[in-house]
Amino acid sequence: VEPMLITASEDHTLKMWNLQKTAPAKKSASLDVEPIYTFRAHRGPVLCVVMSSSGEQCFSGGTDGVIQTWNTPNPNVDPYDSYEPSVVRGALEGHTDAVWGLVYSAAHQRLLSCSADGTIRLWKATEIAPALSIFNDKQEMGIPSSVDLVSSDPAHMVVAFNNGHSSIFNMETRQQVLTLESSIETGINSSCQINRVISHPTLPISITAHEDRHIKFYDNTAGKLIHSMVAHLDAVTSLAVDPNGLYLMSGSHDCSIRLWNLESKTCIQEFTAHRKKSDESIHDVAFHPSKCFIASAGADALAKVFV
Repeated sequence: VEPMLITASEDHTLKMWNLQKTAPAKKSASLDVEPIYTFRAHRGPVLCVVMSSSGEQCFSGGTDGVIQTWNTPNPNVDPYDSYEPSVVRGALEGHTDAVWGLVYSAAHQRLLSCSADGTIRLWKATEIAPALSIFNDKQEMGIPSSVDLVSSDPAHMVVAFNNGHSSIFNMETRQQVLTLESSIETGINSSCQINRVISHPTLPISITAHEDRHIKFYDNTAGKLIHSMVAHLDAVTSLAVDPNGLYLMSGSHDCSIRLWNLESKTCIQEFTAHRKKSDESIHDVAFHPSKCFIASAGADALAKVFV
């Protein structure tokens, strides 16, 4: 897998960066990297991007309700080359509002999307065709804010909703299997929104990031809350677990990225990464699947990579 980064932006584009060429001379020096490719097809801000496990394809969703599918350019592409039409594979259409989140399933070569239109859709990643199945099309559960595949059971997905509830669904039977225990106070100003849900790569655990500064851990077998902690000074926007399942990374509008030991649930590192812009800061964090890179993207229009 190449050391590459693909970023999605409100400027309607995605950009690809080659991290191979980024060894600064001094340890402490930070380095500006030029993007090597710009993906143009969305008609509005791009909200999410996900890569296939081989890295050969990527998929992006935006406020235009369209999922664009791309053939990833060669990382040694000349940034000043002429337009390369083979990069654009085509659009997956069906959502009627912004696409918030995407997940790629290597096991089935499927793509999952969640949208402001209230639906979660399952697509065949290898072809440009209508969705294979649609969940929550009557919005009976609310509006989904985040979705992930349950690593310990490839037939299951976990979905978080804007009303603070999370559920596990079986993608084959389309049935709701389990609702994760939520302790939502019905107070008037309690912001119970879940911004992100992720599945632990090896254990049957779901982790949620909350607008009210909490991170919560759930047991997927019984749906019980295992642990809850106030993790940041502001809304927790993003989560990622390293490929070995030992560390959790969280990003927040308090401008900090925190690294947690998953066993002890303690913070082992914190660094300030992005400046605030209109009350928002970090929008996403990610681990590279095999190399020692972590990346963050912020409202300040910067993407940062930490080695």
